Amino acid sequence: MDSTGKINFDDIYTAPDPRAFFGTLRRLDYDIPQQAKAYFAKLIDEYRAEADVKVPTVLDLGCSYGVNAALYRCDTTMERLYDHYASAGALSRDELIARDRRMDAVGDDVRFIGLDASAPALDYALAAGFIDEAIHADLENEDPTEEQRALLSEVDIVISTGCVGYVTEKTLVRIARENRPWMAHFVLRMFSYGPVADSLGELDYETTGVEGVFRQRKFASDEEQTQILDNLSVAGVDPRGLEAGGRLYARLFVSRPHGAAGGLASALNALPLRDRG
Repeated sequence: MDSTGKINFDDIYTAPDPRAFFGTLRRLDYDIPQQAKAYFAKLIDEYRAEADVKVPTVLDLGCSYGVNAALYRCDTTMERLYDHYASAGALSRDELIARDRRMDAVGDDVRFIGLDASAPALDYALAAGFIDEAIHADLENEDPTEEQRALLSEVDIVISTGCVGYVTEKTLVRIARENRPWMAHFVLRMFSYGPVADSLGELDYETTGVEGVFRQRKFASDEEQTQILDNLSVAGVDPRGLEAGGRLYARLFVSRPHGAAGGLASALNALPLRDRG
């Protein structure tokens, strides 16, 4: 177990390719990137229309092997990715990368930058063509380098699916300072987004929660569920009908500089795929 009470999956995030990642998480019905896909696509469309930017730059925070970028860029699904990597057992890493690069890309209307603490995962995401640039950094403890600041200064939108809580307002403020990007983060209910919202508020951001809750994955063990339920109790979050049933759930928060987060949340609330648990 890690410091948050969740089971520790560090080994699947540091392998040379994503086969262990998909093999392990399929057994737990890991689904949050699939549910996030439509919301991120809508967010990108809203930004493109309002800012009149044809090819926005999206930073995927905690991108691991570039899963969110692959779902968007190849217009695929988590189920297809699970099948894709499950059938690749006999391939070398180079052969797997070559096969990934043959996946049908819908277009290049978004430039993806991946940020992660795992160098092997970033290397793979770059080699497979899921992301265009990579930032290997620990912004919780260190300021970005000049080279990293140059990349962050080009970011229009920041997205994440589950890393907020492990990364805090320290990382998000360091990112926000460079270009005031829009943000959309799926955050497990066991974590509070309040400290992030407050810190971004000091940079003139407004934050709003999107309606509904979103399935992340099944608990890996009874021990993990017990620990998470204890954490939710301490946080004053009612797990009945949600985590008490055996899964982790997340909420979606959007943050925009200079106000207007409410309008963005309303646009996302209109999507039909919202999961109320």
